[in-house]
Amino acid sequence: MNSLSYALLAMLVRKPCSGYELAKIMEVFWQAKHSQIYPLLAKLEEEALLTAENVEQTGKPNKKIYYITDAGKEILKKWISKAPSPPVTRDEFLIKAFLIPLSDKSTIERLFRDRILLYETKAEARQRKLETIREEGHGTMPGPEHSEFGRYIVHQRKLQLEEAEIAWCKWVLTLLGD
Repeated sequence: MNSLSYALLAMLVRKPCSGYELAKIMEVFWQAKHSQIYPLLAKLEEEALLTAENVEQTGKPNKKIYYITDAGKEILKKWISKAPSPPVTRDEFLIKAFLIPLSDKSTIERLFRDRILLYETKAEARQRKLETIREEGHGTMPGPEHSEFGRYIVHQRKLQLEEAEIAWCKWVLTLLGD
């Protein structure tokens, strides 16, 4: 089992999903391609860690809805107690920031302004997501016993990181004399 396998099972604890829905939910954690997700779902189904139900749709292709099994939940319970692997960071923007001395001021300012715009858009979408979670919890932050608590704190962390990225980019622009 790799980390993506555990992540797919973890997403199914919250609710049954199609492969497409799982890919969308996974975006909070990392970018997983459909070409990675579907073979893993088939493998997890073979191992009886999840089951699938074919759903016929009118006017759209049929889809499979995946459900975690008790065996899948047991594997997750064992896995959660183990120390996680160090996070992997790949950010092309940071390489370009490292190379500021090789570029002109207007190019660098554009890169940082574009980055700010990207993260402002992400932060706005994240705020809406957090509001939806609060509404589902009757207008309050869900507590640790609530099924949405983990989802809430992960989205809150992502929002804080997005806001920190915006602040850092603005700080760099002030250093550049903008």
